[in-house]
Amino acid sequence: MTPDEYCQQKAAQSGSSFYYSFLFLPTERRRAITALYAFCREVDDAVDEASEPSVARTKLAWWRTEVANLFAGHPAHPVTRALQPFTATHGIDAGRLNEIIDGMEMDLSYHRYPDFAALKLYCHRVAGVVGQLSASIFGYSAPSTLEYAENLGLAFQLTNIIRDVGEDARRDRVYLPVDELARFGLSPEDILARRGGEPFEKLMSMQAERAESYYDLAFSRLAPEDRRNQRAGLIMAAIYRTLLGEIRRDRFRVLEQRIALTPLRKLWIAWRTWVRA
Repeated sequence: MTPDEYCQQKAAQSGSSFYYSFLFLPTERRRAITALYAFCREVDDAVDEASEPSVARTKLAWWRTEVANLFAGHPAHPVTRALQPFTATHGIDAGRLNEIIDGMEMDLSYHRYPDFAALKLYCHRVAGVVGQLSASIFGYSAPSTLEYAENLGLAFQLTNIIRDVGEDARRDRVYLPVDELARFGLSPEDILARRGGEPFEKLMSMQAERAESYYDLAFSRLAPEDRRNQRAGLIMAAIYRTLLGEIRRDRFRVLEQRIALTPLRKLWIAWRTWVRA
């Protein structure tokens, strides 16, 4: 299996909405973004699949060494070997790859976030930075397009947090800010016990409004001359906003179930957005 085939398999197996946005890209850019996505999956899995935090930290330390190897010219892992041809041409740098690892490592230290400022740092590292790297791969000319990409990444991560509240609770993780839980008379323990009701629905409605505000902020910073190159990001946004709408229509019953769009619907949204953008 070649490095590109390894990354393609990693992306396809994930079932992520991001995979559908890659399908319409030119070959070289599709190879680059698929390799970046596979890198993110690998370091995320290093944390989520480890039985002990010490094991996860050891794995992340290995990935930091592998990032250094990548930029020294001798990567060993299929993912970094797939990334290697694109580091110079597509703006992939060691600093931002390591910042993504920093974000994944936060999951080993923080299972609660006192306020949105603390949560926003996490979202920046695991999603905003990925957005910036993705925009570089897709191609841009206006500096404001990187602001678009950062804010779009934050919007995606906030949508993920809303979708995954119940799933995260089963891992003893609560990404909803503690001060905002308290504002609605809730606590992290209520989330872990999956106690919903009207207060929870109101809290989640506020979280959804915040996510929507980041989508709007992102689009306000996308330079018109870069819109065509950034169509893959617009596909992701269309899929994620549709998902957010479905969660809202289901009255945020995310404690009991994980709401998702069907693959066929994602493909339809991807094609429609690509044609219209």
